[in-house]
Amino acid sequence: MPLMGSFHIGTSGLQTSQNALNTTAHNLSNVDTVGYTRQQVQQASRYYTTISVRPDSVANQQTGLGVNYARVKQVRDYFLDKTYRLEVGRSQFYKVSTEVMEEVESQLGELNGEAFQTTLTDLWTAIEEISKDPSSSVTQGLLVQRASEFVERASAVYTGLRSYQDNLNRQVAQQVNRINDYGNQLLTLNDRIRSIESGGVEQANDLRDTRNKLLDDMAELADITVGEDAYGNVTVQIEGVDFVKGNNCYEIGLDVDETNGFYTPFWPQNATFVVNVNGTRTYNIDGAEVFDLTREISADMGTDIGGLKAMLLARGDHRADYTDIKAENYDKVAPSVLMNIQGEFDQLVHNVVSAVNDILAKAAGVTRGNLTLADGTVLENAAYCVQDVGGYLRGETGVPLQLFSKITSDGYDKVTGADGKEYWVFREEIEEKQDSLYSIKNIGINAELMQNPARLGFVKADGSVDNDTMEALKAAFEEEKYTLNPDVRKNVDFITYYTDLVSQIANSGSVYRSISENQENTVEATDSARQQILAVSSDEELSNMIKFQNAFNASSRYINVISEMLQHLISTLGS
Repeated sequence: MPLMGSFHIGTSGLQTSQNALNTTAHNLSNVDTVGYTRQQVQQASRYYTTISVRPDSVANQQTGLGVNYARVKQVRDYFLDKTYRLEVGRSQFYKVSTEVMEEVESQLGELNGEAFQTTLTDLWTAIEEISKDPSSSVTQGLLVQRASEFVERASAVYTGLRSYQDNLNRQVAQQVNRINDYGNQLLTLNDRIRSIESGGVEQANDLRDTRNKLLDDMAELADITVGEDAYGNVTVQIEGVDFVKGNNCYEIGLDVDETNGFYTPFWPQNATFVVNVNGTRTYNIDGAEVFDLTREISADMGTDIGGLKAMLLARGDHRADYTDIKAENYDKVAPSVLMNIQGEFDQLVHNVVSAVNDILAKAAGVTRGNLTLADGTVLENAAYCVQDVGGYLRGETGVPLQLFSKITSDGYDKVTGADGKEYWVFREEIEEKQDSLYSIKNIGINAELMQNPARLGFVKADGSVDNDTMEALKAAFEEEKYTLNPDVRKNVDFITYYTDLVSQIANSGSVYRSISENQENTVEATDSARQQILAVSSDEELSNMIKFQNAFNASSRYINVISEMLQHLISTLGS
């Protein structure tokens, strides 16, 4: 090769070494940057110049044209990235579940003392005290007061659980908006990366780092599947459905329940809709929900991934009450922590209220049977009693006294029987009508008893103490016939019921906490393995800097030698 051509070899070495030094410096300057992936220089030889072709030789005679700065690649492991995103999603699922259990414990007051259990015990104590002296205005007033405290505290606990449901609901909307924002950012990054790399010379590695960090953050919220097409565009699926693909981001929609305001994430492209007069759309989201919450939560099935899914499961889809704990309804609320606790807690209150009221009703003369009304209508198996103004355990109008009353409806209706007599008929509870239920949200204290607790005196007209009713009230708190839910076989009394309820929460919280801690360790181990590959090592980069500096110096000396040779030849020939 002519000496002048040899300069190209030297300059290519200078240029390549300088670019390699720049890449090394870029790595060192980002050693503490979160999400940065170390970049590695790849060098290649330039084209060879063929001098002669000899079939009888092992190889042709060629001369090289120097070194080429091929590309700068990111050092990442696809399988570790996939594993990390899977495990961090699972970790967030159990972290959210653990936080929910801790909040429920706090709502019940068990972290700062046994607040509600004390209220329940106080009611039981008041019943014991009045049984000792039924005619005492002090014990009568104490019973009404303790009953009022019981209702107030129960309402406060239930309201707290509802408020936390609303809080989770707001977080659901925020997280969905966050995911949609991530999707639109990914589209923008796809465009920028594609425009930079379309020339085939430069790699948009810093932009790829930003994109990978977004994917890591998105993996905490939902189960995502990530891919990359031939043009460098990243594709994302959420729960197996396309979210980012090509030039489109299929944003997640939020359907709002008109009854309680709960949000349900859904795919608008998979839902049917009708266009309203004002141009808005009303969607039918059946089958278009982002998350299938009916599937069993299992690590083997991969259904325990994503903090957003954990929020939706914990929140549930409605405000639960004791009717949800019935065997035919329980499967719908069992997966939801808050709905399960709401239903079991409301069931306790309902059982206490029903037991006390039923005992008082029996003492007031209420019986069950068929009652024929004046119009010929037959009320089958109705709970009723004849009108008896001034009768035992009757109110001013003759209605049977109830310690606990419904807020939105009367407990008894007055009717006229076929015999011409007036009767009080108990208004039965109907699940479809919330105002007919003895539920926390519909329970108060009898206003007549609040004004005059002495009406609750357990002394009959003949002056004798109603010991049977007293014993029945005490026995109601000691009778072991209640279960937490259809999956529990243990029969308990009221006090033990609440203790078991709290224990169930504590045990579930402990299980979630243990899984969450183990999952965090898994995430840390996976991230540590990932960081060993993609993280910047200052020692390694300093070694590379020395290597590329020496290569730069060698190229510089090579050029100096060629320059001296040319100068010598020119000087010699010139003389």
